[in-house]
Amino acid sequence: MSNNLLEIKNLKTSFRIKDHYYAAVDDVSLSVNKNETMAIVGESGSGKSALAFSIMRLHNRAKIEGNIYFNGQDIVPLPIAKLNKLRGNDMAMIFQDPLTALNPLMTVGEQIGEALLLHNKELTKQERQDQVIHLLKQVGIPRPEYTCEQYPHQLSGGMRQRVMIAIAISNKPKLLIADEPTTALDVTIQAQILRLINDLKDKMDTGIILITHDLGVVAEMADRVAVMYAGQVVEVANVQTLFKKPLHPYTRSLLNSIPNTDQVNDKLHVIQGIVPSLQNLPREGCRFAARIPWVERTAHESDPKLREVAPDHFVRCTCYQHFYFPEERYKEVFGNGTFRS
Repeated sequence: MSNNLLEIKNLKTSFRIKDHYYAAVDDVSLSVNKNETMAIVGESGSGKSALAFSIMRLHNRAKIEGNIYFNGQDIVPLPIAKLNKLRGNDMAMIFQDPLTALNPLMTVGEQIGEALLLHNKELTKQERQDQVIHLLKQVGIPRPEYTCEQYPHQLSGGMRQRVMIAIAISNKPKLLIADEPTTALDVTIQAQILRLINDLKDKMDTGIILITHDLGVVAEMADRVAVMYAGQVVEVANVQTLFKKPLHPYTRSLLNSIPNTDQVNDKLHVIQGIVPSLQNLPREGCRFAARIPWVERTAHESDPKLREVAPDHFVRCTCYQHFYFPEERYKEVFGNGTFRS
C-alpha cells in the first residue's frame, strides 16, 4: 500500500496584474508522505505561502495549472462544494497570523465548534462542546472551560496560535499545512508549538507541510526539505543531506547566512540583491544567476530542470557545479585576513 499522501505535478499558479498573468508558483513538483514533515524554506517572496494556498485552493482569482493529487484524487478541477468537504476535514491549515485568521466576533469555543459542526453534523450540541474542551486540552491550553468563552483579542499570541491548531486538527486531518506557525512568538512558546505539531503528527499519522524561513526549526522538525526561490523549487533532499551537503547556490547561501558563534571575527554573509518582484522575475535561464554575478553565465542552463543528482537529492540548474563563495576563494589565496568586498 502506497505511503504517498500528496503529490504535486508541474503546478503553476498565476496572478493577473493589469492585462497579464504572472506565475508566483512555477512548475513545482513535490510529494508528501503520511507521518512525514516536508519543510518548505526560502526568503519572503519566494512563493512558499502562494504554494500553500494553491494546495488548499484558497486563491480566489488565481489561474492554477498542473495537478495536485490528494489521496490519489486530483483536486485542481474539483468544484467548490467538493473542496469544502475536504478543507477543514481531510486537509487543514494553520495560518500565519491567527489574529487576522480568527473571527473577532466569535468566541474561541464557537469557532472550534463551527469547524466540528461543518464536518460532523451527527454530533449533538453537548458532544460538540465536550470535543471543544478536549481539543483545547489537547493543544495545552489551561482552564479550557474558561478559554472557550473568550474572544481572540483576549488571548496572547501563543494562545491564539494554539486555538488555530485546535481548529486545524479538530477533524483529524490527513494533511496539515503550517504556514510560519511560530512567527512573532517568543522562543519558549515557539518550542511548545513545534513540539505540539510534532506530537500530533505522530499520534494522527498526519503528513505535514511546514513553511518557514527559520532553518533552526527546519533542522529540528523536518524529514525532507524543499528550497524555493522565485517561485521554483531549486533543491529537494532529506534534512540530513541538505544541511551536510547542500548543492544549489541559493541553499548554500541561505545556510551560510546563519551566524556562526565559533567564528566571531568573520563577517556575516549577506546574499547579494533581493528576490525580484512578480512582474520582474526572469522567466528564462537560472533565476538566481543575477545574485551570484561572479559565476560565469556559461555555468547556468538556459532551461534549468529539477534533476536527481544523488538518491532522493534533486537540484535545479548545473550552476551548483561551479559555485563558490568569493570570500572563501579570497582566503584560499591570501590567507585568513579579513575579506573586503
